[in-house]
Amino acid sequence: MQNPAEEQNPFDTISELPYRLPPFDRIENAHYRPAFERGMSDQRAEVEAIATDPEPPTFENTVVALERSGQLLQRVAAVFFNQASSDSDDEIQAIQAEVSPKLAAHSDAIHLDGRLFARIDALLASADDLDAESRRLLERTHLAFVRAGAGLSAEQQERLRAVNEELSGLETAFQNKLLADTNASAVVVDDAAQLAGLSADAVTAAAETARERGLDGKYVITLVLPSGQPVLTSLTDRGLRERIHRASVGRGANGNEHDTRETAARIATLRAERAALFGHPDHATYVLEDRTAKTPAAVHDMLGKLTPAAVANAHAEAAQLQAAIGDEFELRAWDWAHYSDQVRRATYDIDAAELRPYFELNRVLRDGVFFAAEKLYGLTFTERDDLVAHHPDARVFEVFNADGSGLGLFIGDFFTRDSKRGGAWMNSFVDQSALQGTQAVVVNNLNIVKPPAGELALLTFDEVNTMFHEFGHALHGLFSDVTYPTFSGTHVLRDFVEFPSQVNEMWAVWPEVLANYAVHHETGAPLPQDLVRRLLDSQIWGEGFATTEYLAATLLDLAWHELPAGTVVDDPLAFEAAALERAGVALDAVPPRYRTSYFAHIFAGGYSAGYYSYIWSEVLDADTVEWFKENGGLRRENGDHFRRTLLSRGGSVDAMQAFRDFRGRDPQIEPLLVRRGLTQ
Repeated sequence: MQNPAEEQNPFDTISELPYRLPPFDRIENAHYRPAFERGMSDQRAEVEAIATDPEPPTFENTVVALERSGQLLQRVAAVFFNQASSDSDDEIQAIQAEVSPKLAAHSDAIHLDGRLFARIDALLASADDLDAESRRLLERTHLAFVRAGAGLSAEQQERLRAVNEELSGLETAFQNKLLADTNASAVVVDDAAQLAGLSADAVTAAAETARERGLDGKYVITLVLPSGQPVLTSLTDRGLRERIHRASVGRGANGNEHDTRETAARIATLRAERAALFGHPDHATYVLEDRTAKTPAAVHDMLGKLTPAAVANAHAEAAQLQAAIGDEFELRAWDWAHYSDQVRRATYDIDAAELRPYFELNRVLRDGVFFAAEKLYGLTFTERDDLVAHHPDARVFEVFNADGSGLGLFIGDFFTRDSKRGGAWMNSFVDQSALQGTQAVVVNNLNIVKPPAGELALLTFDEVNTMFHEFGHALHGLFSDVTYPTFSGTHVLRDFVEFPSQVNEMWAVWPEVLANYAVHHETGAPLPQDLVRRLLDSQIWGEGFATTEYLAATLLDLAWHELPAGTVVDDPLAFEAAALERAGVALDAVPPRYRTSYFAHIFAGGYSAGYYSYIWSEVLDADTVEWFKENGGLRRENGDHFRRTLLSRGGSVDAMQAFRDFRGRDPQIEPLLVRRGLTQ
C-alpha cells in the first residue's frame, strides 16, 4: 500500500506543464528515492512483458516496446542528475551514492536478459522491411546489448555486473569528493590590497562569497574546474597567484577525506578489467570501437600531427613571456596567464578587462546568442516568468520556429554556486521524440560569478564564447526531429557531440552578431571597431599554450585508459608525470588542462578515453566554419541546410554520413591547423 507521500509524488504522472516541463515547484528531495524505485520496478515489469511475450518477435512488440519502456525512470533521472550537478547538497549526494549502483544493476538486468536478447538477435537476422531510422534503431539496440555483455558467458556476466556496480559507486564518489575539495580549496584573502588588478565588481563578488561563508571582512576566490583560474590573468600579487594555482592543481590530492587519487586509479583498473571481459586489450580500444575514430591508433595519429607543433609554439610563447618578465624571476605556471595578457596587450593593444564592460550577460544572451539563432534559423524567444525552473537563478524561455510554432523550452542556469560542479554543460529534461509525442526541454549550465544584488554580470570573452558553445548543444537538442528517443538531439557518438556546439562559437565574433551585442553597459557605445579588429587579431595568440594544455589532458586520458587488465597504479601522480613525459607534453609552466585528481570528464563523466573528442570534433567544426564563410555566413539558407541535414537528425543516421550530407565531402584537417597556428 502506498503512503500519502508516494501518492503525491510529482514524478508519477506526465507533467501537464508546457512541453512537459518538470513541475519543479512540487519536487522535493524526498520524492527521488521512491520515484527511482518505482521507475525501476515499472521498467522491469515492462521488460519482463516484452521478454515473455508469446507472440513471435516483431520490431513493434520488441524494439519499439523497449523504446517506450522506463518513462517514469527517465523523468526522475533527468531531473535528479541535473540537480546532482547543478545544485547538490548532502542529501542529494547520499541519494546519488545509493541509487547509482542500483541503476547500473538495473541496466545490466535488462541488457543481460538472454530472452530479450534472443528476440532482438532474431529480428536482426530477419527484419528487412524497415525504414532507415527503424533499421538503424534495431542495429544500434542489438549492438548496445552486445557491448553490454549479452554475448558473454554466465560467469563473465556475473563479474561484469559486479564491476559495473562498483564503477558506478566510484564515479559518484569521485564527483562528490571533487566538489567538496573544490569548495574546501577556495582561497581566502585577508587584505583587499592583495586583490590589486581585479575589477571592482570581482572584488565585491569575492567579498560577498566570503560573507556567505561566514568570513565577513575577508575575500574568497572560488575555483573553476580547469587547472587555469581566470583571476590569474588580472592579479598582480605573485604570491597570491601562486596560492591560487597550487590550490587549483592540488584539488583531490590533499591527503584528506576528499582525496580522489585512489578512486581514480581503481576506476581505471576496473575499466581495464571490463574491457578484457569483452576481449579487448584495454578500455580505450573497447570505447573507440563504437566512436567515429574507431581505434586508439587513429586518435594517436591525429594527435601526433598536432603535438610537436603545439609544444613548439608553447615554448616560443614561453620565451616571449620570459622576455616580458626579464631577469626578475623564472616564468612559472601561475605567471603564464598574467604575462600572456601583458604580451597580448603589448602586441595587439588589447586588455581583457577592457572588454568586460561590453559583454553584459543579458545583452550577450538576447542580442548575441538569441540574435544569431534568429538570423540563422528564424527562431524567436519569449521568457516565461510563469514557469518555474530547477533553481531560482535559472530562467525559462519558450523557443518558436519562424512560422510561430513552438519548438521547445530553453533554460539558462548561468551563475556559479558552491552546490554546482565546475565547468559548463547542457542537460535535457525532456527529449524530442515523435514516438512519445515530446518536444525538447534543455538547460545550459555555466559558472559565471554572480554579481551582488542590483549589479550587472559582466563577462570575459571566454565566458561569452562558452555561452555560444553551450547554446550550440541546446540547438542540437531543440532541433531534433526523430522518431525514437534513443536518437534524440545530442544522443550521438561521443566524439561527434561537441561538433555542433563548437560550430556555434563562430557567431560570437561574426561582425553582424558582435556589433549587435557588444555594447558598453553604461554608455551604450558599441565596441570600437579598432578594438574588434585587435580582438580578432589576438585570437591566434596563446594557441600554443591552449593546444598544449588540452593535448596534455587528452594524452593523460588515453594513458589511463590504455592500461592492460590487471594493472594497478599505486601512485597516480607519478603515473601522470611519466605519461606526460612519455607523450612529450611535460611542460612545467603548462600543466594539463585537467590533472588526474580533478579530471571529472573522464572519472565522473562520459568522456573516458574520449577527451580527444573536442579536437576530433574541431576538425569537423573548422571545416564547417569554412563552409559557412564560403556560402555567405549568417543566412537563413545556410542555417536551414545545417539544421535539415545534420542538427535535426540526432543519432538517427551515421554521424560521418550526416557530415557528408551537410558538407558534400569528408572533413579536411587543414582549416583546424590554420586556426590553431599549427602550420609551418
